[in-house]
Amino acid sequence: MTDSEKAKCIPCGEANPDDVLSSQKVSERLSELKEWKSIKDGKAITKEFTFKDFVKAMAFVDQVADVAEGAGHHPDIFISYNHVTLELSTHSVGGVTENDFIVAGQVDGLWLV
Repeated sequence: MTDSEKAKCIPCGEANPDDVLSSQKVSERLSELKEWKSIKDGKAITKEFTFKDFVKAMAFVDQVADVAEGAGHHPDIFISYNHVTLELSTHSVGGVTENDFIVAGQVDGLWLV
């Protein structure tokens, strides 16, 4: 289990603008994850997943929902048949925080990934 998989998110209500990571820090942290990338001028991170079929894609989304609820930090999820795209950002502060990397690491540890 990686550090991100074990880490806990801080409650979003406790996040403040000082928690937003610099673009350099986001780039550094992205190098620790598989296939995640920065989007929206560094205000979010994203990853695309492809599955055998719709049923597998939805099973993955169910797993992501469990991770997100457990963390209290929820991604934007886009589904198109067997493709799932996740976008993570800390909406309350308008950028990427450590919470986003924690959830990304936990998602990467799911059994369907």
